[in-house]
Amino acid sequence: MTTTNPLPAHRSALVLFSGGQDSTTCLADALVRFDRVETVGFDYGQRHRVELAQRSVVLRALRARFPAWRGRLGEDHMLDTDVIGQVSECSLTRDTAFAMESTGLPNTFVPGRNLLFLTLAGALAYRRGLEVIVAGVCETDYSGYPDCRDDTMKAMQLALSLGMDRRMRIDTPLMWIDKAATWQMAHDLGQQGDPAGGGQALVELIVEHSHTCYEGDRTQRHAWGYGCGRCPACQLRAAGWARWRQQPAGRD
Repeated sequence: MTTTNPLPAHRSALVLFSGGQDSTTCLADALVRFDRVETVGFDYGQRHRVELAQRSVVLRALRARFPAWRGRLGEDHMLDTDVIGQVSECSLTRDTAFAMESTGLPNTFVPGRNLLFLTLAGALAYRRGLEVIVAGVCETDYSGYPDCRDDTMKAMQLALSLGMDRRMRIDTPLMWIDKAATWQMAHDLGQQGDPAGGGQALVELIVEHSHTCYEGDRTQRHAWGYGCGRCPACQLRAAGWARWRQQPAGRD
């Protein structure tokens, strides 16, 4: 289900693009592997709405810094999924403190979010003639969300293929790697996009322009990027950065 090699049978992709570290890395991966790449974002009334603004910033920066990818990066789509906020009670759609629930999941879990996102992405990919849906989900270094697991992605791939009577592929490049490896992956992809310093350039682009923080904080700048430094998303990103920088490859 996950590959970093070219896919001769698939030449186009739709990337679920939030503007965060993971989806930006997945977008770079798609730009290396596919001839035609489009992006889709979702406005569901999230507290960290700044990520929606950063999407366009990241897209402009990618086009400017990596000319080889510019011709492959096509249309960006934004879908209104405000209904999620109507049916969920969680800290990403309500002004409540981040905490663990009795279920063992953090209250940042938005039930059904990724299932809806993938369904809508499948319909959009069908209409646009795109063959692969790329999602930056991971069950190696994550918050425990059940809709990020490999089994969920396989089930959704089957459901979309059956429901649309067309072979729909869901690609998950980050599924089995941690956040440190995600930083290294970004470095390697940037190097492929531009051997003359593109590795560090892509890392710097992600640090400066992508947004992960659940609080939507763009006032505090850390080595790994902007954020409150306290929410689960910031903690995962910061810890991954620290591990990566301790590795020889991460100090280049």
